[in-house]
Amino acid sequence: MISLDNLRRTVENPNIPYTETVLGGFLPGELVVIRGIIPEDAERFQVDFQCGNSSKPRADVAFHFNPRFKKSGCIVCNTLQSERWGWEEITYEMPFKKGKPFEIVFMVLHDKFQVSVNGKHVLLYKHRINLEKIDTIGIYGKVHVAMIGFVSNKPLRGSQPSLLGATKQSTGNEETPDSSQFVVPYIAQLNSPLEPGRTIVIKGEVKEKANSFAVNLKPSDSNDIALHLNPRIKDNAFVRNSYLSDGWGEEEKQISNFPFNPGMYFELIILCNAHQYKIAVNGVHTLEYKHRFKHLGKINTVEISGDIRLLDVRSW
Repeated sequence: MISLDNLRRTVENPNIPYTETVLGGFLPGELVVIRGIIPEDAERFQVDFQCGNSSKPRADVAFHFNPRFKKSGCIVCNTLQSERWGWEEITYEMPFKKGKPFEIVFMVLHDKFQVSVNGKHVLLYKHRINLEKIDTIGIYGKVHVAMIGFVSNKPLRGSQPSLLGATKQSTGNEETPDSSQFVVPYIAQLNSPLEPGRTIVIKGEVKEKANSFAVNLKPSDSNDIALHLNPRIKDNAFVRNSYLSDGWGEEEKQISNFPFNPGMYFELIILCNAHQYKIAVNGVHTLEYKHRFKHLGKINTVEISGDIRLLDVRSW
């Protein structure tokens, strides 16, 4: 279940159909969280991100998210402009079940919406209407909604990435601390060692034709790798390992839901505890990895490589 730490406000048990204009519209990084239950007799419902709430003429719908339950079910997405529907984008993986509770998380991004249901990524929908024009949310059809939450895009702690010595591998030039700093492959010195209680957050976007990417946490005084995280998008495998004394250990691959998809935005959080690392993706706890490299006070370097666009790296 998504953490609602930066909750801007909530609406409890709204009557359906429900429409509301959101002051200030929707900004990149914000979340809309909807929790509820699907009635046993439901045939369909929809969540519409609209440009106003006019009914005649009907307001443009920038993003129409429409689960339909006939046969095996599907989710139809579309855009309505000047009272005409565009082309449908259909997802046949149905995460909703009649009579069961659900949590939908709509993540607003500058170029698309990213949707997960019950902690699992479901789809991406690229904007066909400028994000600045979207200011209203509507929920219609056969669905019981317990809560709508609006979560702000308040940044994580600190206004600047708190990593020191980030370097481009391709050049020897000094880098200014802005987005040009986050070039893959990426190497940075942590501002203090990754001891228990420390956290690293990596924000990025998986490339459309990604095979895999890797995150390594390691000491600077040897070739050891304390934590090797290697999501393999083509194989839906999330490999974890350590490289100690010039050799790889046994791979760990067990995972309930593979959390990455081509084109998706992610926030990967690594929390170091006394006995293990805890890994979360987009606010959902994903896995744990017991320490094999015991000298935690020596872990002072992060390396990131592979098929992602790196947006931000922070440590505290």
